[in-house]
Amino acid sequence: MTTARQRATKLVPLIAAIGVTAFALTGCSAGNSDGGTTAPDKFSYLSFAENTSIQDTLTALSTGECSAENDALPLDITTQPQASYDQQLQLLAGQNALPVLFASGNTPQVAKDLNSGGKLVDVEQALTDLDKSDAIIPAAKSTIDALYDGDQYVLPTEFNVEGIWYNKKLFADNGIEVPTTWDELVTAADKLNAAGVIPFSADGQDGWPLTRLVGNYIFRDLGPDALQKVADGDAKLTDPEYVKAAEAVADLGAKGYFGPSVTSIDYMTAMNQFLTGQAGMFYMGSWALANFNDPAQNQIGAENVGFMPFPTVEGGAGSADQLAANVGVPLALSKSTYSDDVASWLGCFADNFGSSSLANQGVITGFKVNTPVEDLPPLTQEVQTQIDATTQSVLWFEALFNAKAATTSQTNASQLVTGAMSPEDFMKAVQADIGD
Repeated sequence: MTTARQRATKLVPLIAAIGVTAFALTGCSAGNSDGGTTAPDKFSYLSFAENTSIQDTLTALSTGECSAENDALPLDITTQPQASYDQQLQLLAGQNALPVLFASGNTPQVAKDLNSGGKLVDVEQALTDLDKSDAIIPAAKSTIDALYDGDQYVLPTEFNVEGIWYNKKLFADNGIEVPTTWDELVTAADKLNAAGVIPFSADGQDGWPLTRLVGNYIFRDLGPDALQKVADGDAKLTDPEYVKAAEAVADLGAKGYFGPSVTSIDYMTAMNQFLTGQAGMFYMGSWALANFNDPAQNQIGAENVGFMPFPTVEGGAGSADQLAANVGVPLALSKSTYSDDVASWLGCFADNFGSSSLANQGVITGFKVNTPVEDLPPLTQEVQTQIDATTQSVLWFEALFNAKAATTSQTNASQLVTGAMSPEDFMKAVQADIGD
């Protein structure tokens, strides 16, 4: 079984990377030869081989809360390596042989293409038909809306919020109040740096933790729809108000606030810097709770880890309660095999997936927790409370970019914060790959 530490590191590339896979689905029917539905004889699930968390939750449900549904339609799990997963979906879709339930692909575009080809169940309508329209929490629904152009055809097996984790003891020792504005955040970094502490631990090697800062600044300054405007062609990253965000993050780098060798720091090294007390702050998603709650890794103690939403920007149109978020590995249901027995499974998901995943895997999902889970680590409870209070979320910098633009953004992020590339040139390079 994959450990919590392994699981956290394996899923990061999926959460961070955005690309585009085109499916040649035009002309493919959405079911059997006459476009109807074929009742399946098993509840088949196709998963990323690297992700065992969802498989384990489904298995637990099949022998527990959903045992009646499993008796009627037995769970059958198969896996495919993540690297070749999208190609396998393409093959199955072309053959009208999609499994009943499946991970919806490495990027939002994969599911969009499948849905355009008539392949996916409208999950929102299906849940409404089951009288379970409140099964998905508002913040997760908001994230799905943003990722999938307002449509709801995936299930949120995780709900990861992102923000700045901070070392409570270092803050207290240096007289730092939890920042609520960007200016206060910079002041906190000034104090930590003066005390000989790295202000921000960051994975500059992969780049996306740095571009997350740029994206969040844009959302706080220009509002939650700012990057949708770029995707729609109504604004450009080279517009002065967008370049301002890159300048703000570059200024932190110019002061040395990401440490002396950010370009060579990878994900686990950055995590270790924070958890050994070398750095005062760490921008990361709540998937890192597995690391924070592991005493073998967390040498500063879970009680000394705090969470703050990305702060506001003075005069900005965004709000700190609009948390950056993602839904982990979204699941989709095949329209061609959506039968009454599958609907029963979906209803059982709606009632139990959130509680089971939290209790057995320690994973916060986008499903409502209908059965209270006892003895959660305090830090996990804190994040759950934050999620429960969130009704609107925002995405991350590259979420709506094409693959080329996302790669350009992430590979040049460390150049931005080391001064090797100007903010203007950074935004120009990414915009060039987005296109006009």
